[in-house]
Amino acid sequence: MRSSPFSHLSSVYGKNVLDLDKPFLILSSYFGQDMEQLSSLGSYAGRDLYELAEHVDKRARPELIMWGIDGTRVDRAWLDPSEMSALERLVLEYGVNRYPYSMNNWHLHFASIYLISDPGLACVLTVTNQTAYAIQKYGSEDQKKLLPALTGEAKQAMWGATWFTELQGGSDLGANTVTAELLDGEWHINGTTKYFSSDAGLADYALVSARRKGGEAGAKGLSLFLVPEITSDGSRNFMVRRLKDKSGTASVPTGEVEFHESLATPVGDPSKGIYYIMEDLMVSRLSNAFGALGTARKAYLEAYFYSMKRKAFGSNLIDHPLVMRDLMDMEVYFEGTLVLTLLAVESFQKSWKDEPPYSSSYHMARLLTHVSKNLTADMASYVTQLAMELHGGLGFLREFPIERLHREALITPIWEGPSNIQALDMLESMQKKNSHLPLLKMLEDMGKEVSEMKETYERMLTGMKQAISGVGGMKTEDAQFFAKDLLNSIGHSLAVALLIHAGNVKEDRRLLEVASLYQRRFVEKKAYDKVPREVCSSIIRIDEIK
Repeated sequence: MRSSPFSHLSSVYGKNVLDLDKPFLILSSYFGQDMEQLSSLGSYAGRDLYELAEHVDKRARPELIMWGIDGTRVDRAWLDPSEMSALERLVLEYGVNRYPYSMNNWHLHFASIYLISDPGLACVLTVTNQTAYAIQKYGSEDQKKLLPALTGEAKQAMWGATWFTELQGGSDLGANTVTAELLDGEWHINGTTKYFSSDAGLADYALVSARRKGGEAGAKGLSLFLVPEITSDGSRNFMVRRLKDKSGTASVPTGEVEFHESLATPVGDPSKGIYYIMEDLMVSRLSNAFGALGTARKAYLEAYFYSMKRKAFGSNLIDHPLVMRDLMDMEVYFEGTLVLTLLAVESFQKSWKDEPPYSSSYHMARLLTHVSKNLTADMASYVTQLAMELHGGLGFLREFPIERLHREALITPIWEGPSNIQALDMLESMQKKNSHLPLLKMLEDMGKEVSEMKETYERMLTGMKQAISGVGGMKTEDAQFFAKDLLNSIGHSLAVALLIHAGNVKEDRRLLEVASLYQRRFVEKKAYDKVPREVCSSIIRIDEIK
């Protein structure tokens, strides 16, 4: 079989990105998950999807078709046929969006997002899954008829969207101005400010936040509506003003949407819209975390395999101590944020069926989601940048995929709420819902299973308690000032504790080494001590782990 020319541009192309990712398989098994069933997706993601992402980004970005040949308004996003075919295959054949509903398994869904590792493709799948999520939990019987097509259980796929962000408010949902009014038994949506609308021109149905006419001000006045692209009489139901020209995430069409007497149906209780919206954001924030992890993993693999064949000063790059140190730094950062995010999914898995006012388990999952979303985004930005640097000047050339991976990573700190929003929302969950208490109790119980590195484990737990107590005693404004520091402190300490516990449970010396290095680098914020060459090698050669 003749190889693709893309194989000459990438050091990873053609490899099964699941089978060689031993740390992901090991840490997933720590949470009781067998990811080897996704091996075929790992192969598809390392070959066809990888090449497709490059093709779309550089040669076939979505375009908006506004007018038809008969003069009618179309407002449909044209996607390259190869991208549409891949999206349909991911939904219908690989069942990416089926796992949460047919198997009650969110781990497999988010692992699929991780393997796909293209934030644009993943976004199309995520907003479709978010649409299914809200309908499955709170939708009417008529709305639930859409679920088979949205989740991939039907013969033909259907695409969803979540349009919450508006121009004047951004993450401040309370500033939304799009309105909803009940007229003659039908809800009508009006407004022109939906400014960052993923799947614009692609979605068959969209979840839209709108303020009920006469409803209270702020976020509590919002309701969640399901808006079809085409009404029952075949006419367009909303307008797509334009698609955005973005630095990355080209494979998802993002546009501006206008509603002019658009017909809609409410999802669930109209007075609880903000709760449903925040639930949906939890799903997308977890997806954002796995998108960041997947992008960082591809970048690491590119740097890793490139360093094994590139020679400099008489040796392969990977044999130079400073290159080994850089790869180790990338891998340690990656594995700490990975185990943290897997815990967030595990917590969500146990509580996702909760409804308002929610359980303590759900509030803990929310806290972990904020923390993991933030840390993975920072990690991905750093890892992809360092991976570019390890390629030298080649890393800055658009013809090679490592350049795109860095651009893709840079959206992850912004999507689904930037770091300030994550920190403030986390703080609110702690102050109002005591979301940290079940987390601390869980860690105390886990500590009973720790023997190796027990002192470090207890120090991480004590540090978390002190950080939480310190901010908890402050005035609201002061606590907000330090909220991001608190988020990072919790996240890094928790990552170390989880790596230690996993190393003990699985009797894995390598995980304990990673925990020790992560603790020094990100908790103590000190330079590494000299790491023995054999230890460094065992950490960076991820495909050779026994």
